[in-house]
Amino acid sequence: MDQSQQQLLQWLYETAQGNREAFAKLYQASSGKLFSVSLHLLRRHDWAEDVLQDAFVRIWHNAADYHAEKGSVMSWMISITRYRALDLLKSRRVKWEHVDISEPANDQSTDEIPLGEVIGLAREKVKLDDCMSSLTDDHRVSIQLAYFNGLSHQEITEHTGSALGSVKSWIRRGLTQLKRCLEA
Repeated sequence: MDQSQQQLLQWLYETAQGNREAFAKLYQASSGKLFSVSLHLLRRHDWAEDVLQDAFVRIWHNAADYHAEKGSVMSWMISITRYRALDLLKSRRVKWEHVDISEPANDQSTDEIPLGEVIGLAREKVKLDDCMSSLTDDHRVSIQLAYFNGLSHQEITEHTGSALGSVKSWIRRGLTQLKRCLEA
């Protein structure tokens, strides 16, 4: 276990004992990553903030339920955040297919984003789309369901009717191929 994971684990254990200072440090060290996960799933800044707050309330209340043998502290917190985001999507009846990411997701004006950055993001999206289209159907669908629709491996097996081991393998191999393609 690396030093940062050990520190997160220590803060989480102290949080389980009701230590507010440790919780503040845990928040400071992980909130950026968790907000990113939430924003990626929700595509709305305001919803992502709500989910982050709700996730940390759950982390505070459930810190004693964490078990190190089931995964890293960060993975556990990401899972909580991810499920809170998916719950929000379900409760607001938002479907990924209907989210228009070409429009601003909130009331912020688009001229806050420099034109060069917008062009760079558009190029990256085209490259990603090209790389995704080069994958086999099994790899592409599994990655889309996991990373764009936020499904767990188990949910993907239920959705596709495929074996859990196959889904995990398709995602792992597909991500390896995507990485190679994007770096080329």
